[in-house]
Order: sequence, then structure tokens, then C-alpha cells
Amino acid sequence: MPRSGRLRTFIRGYHESPRFEKLSFIPPFLILFVEVVLLAHALTINVPDIMVVELTMVLLIISIIEIIFVSTEMHEHYTKSNFDRILTIRLDDFIIERKKNVKELVEEFIEKYPYYSSYRNEIYHTTCQIMETHKEEAWEEALIKKLKPFIKRRKKMNVDDILKTFIKKHPQYKKSPGKVYQMICGIMGTPKEERKKFED
Repeated sequence: MPRSGRLRTFIRGYHESPRFEKLSFIPPFLILFVEVVLLAHALTINVPDIMVVELTMVLLIISIIEIIFVSTEMHEHYTKSNFDRILTIRLDDFIIERKKNVKELVEEFIEKYPYYSSYRNEIYHTTCQIMETHKEEAWEEALIKKLKPFIKRRKKMNVDDILKTFIKKHPQYKKSPGKVYQMICGIMGTPKEERKKFED
């Protein structure tokens, strides 16, 4: 059972690895197969060439070591990515429940999950990213609430005119005209090609 568990973990790790890592895992096996065939051939001929056998054995060992290294790297990448995903989910739920600053959140999170005590830096950076994302989401929600009725009253105006009028009325959005433009396009159902012309 432990072996099948490790195998399942390896298959899951391989499946979730980036394409480049998956492709880099194939050549060592192909080389290993060729070397096994060469070694079998060298040993089965009437007068085996010892040098060929020795060199093939060396290459065989190198291929096995390479496979072990690639497997280890893939497993580490999967473990790290899985750890980051679980940490982000737990932190996100934790932050939503508590309206506090980063330092307090980190301390309380570690207190609740002592297992993460040695990952303080990762928790701090992830918390900052999540809080920034929440801030952006809240900003976008507030913007949409203002834009929808604003656009509804100005159906005959084009996107550029709506943008100018809206920013004039709400100068706090002056620093992000690109985002406001994209939101207006989204609400009005403007084609993607048109949206690209006013990106930050």
C-alpha cells in the first residue's frame, strides 16, 4: 500500500507539472531503454566486448541517477505548489473572518495552525497578496455599482464620452482610466478588440 500511495502521488505530481518538466522526463527513459538494449546485446554476443559493457553500465547508472533527480524535482515542485495552494485557501478564509492588519493576521494564523510556524515569511507575503486582491475586488465592485446606473442614463453616449464624463464626476478614478474604460466596455458589451485600445 505505501508503494501504491507513492505511485499515486508521483502520477498526480507528474500530471500537475509544467509541460517543460513533463517533456524533460521522457528523454532519460528513452536513453535508459536504448542502453538496456545495448547492454543486453553486448552481453549476449559470443565474445562480449568488456569496454562496451563497462561504458554502457556507466551510462545506464547516469541515466538512472538523472531519472531520480528529475523525479525528485517534479515531486518538490508538486509539494511546493500544493502547499502554496492549501496555504492560500486557508489564509483567504482566515482573512475574510477577521478584519485586522497583516501582522495580527500572521500571528493569529500561526497560533491557530502551529504547523506553519516555520513558514512565517511565506504567510506574510501570501497575506499581503490576498489583502491586495481583496482591496482590488472591493474597488472594482464599488466602481461597477457606480458605473451601471451612470451608463444606463447615458445609453446614447459612446465609451470615450462616458469615460470622460464619469471621471469628471468621480475624480478619484482619474489615476485608473484604463480600468474604468475596461469596466465600461464590459458593462456595455463592447467587443474585445475595442477594449484593447485604452489599456494601462
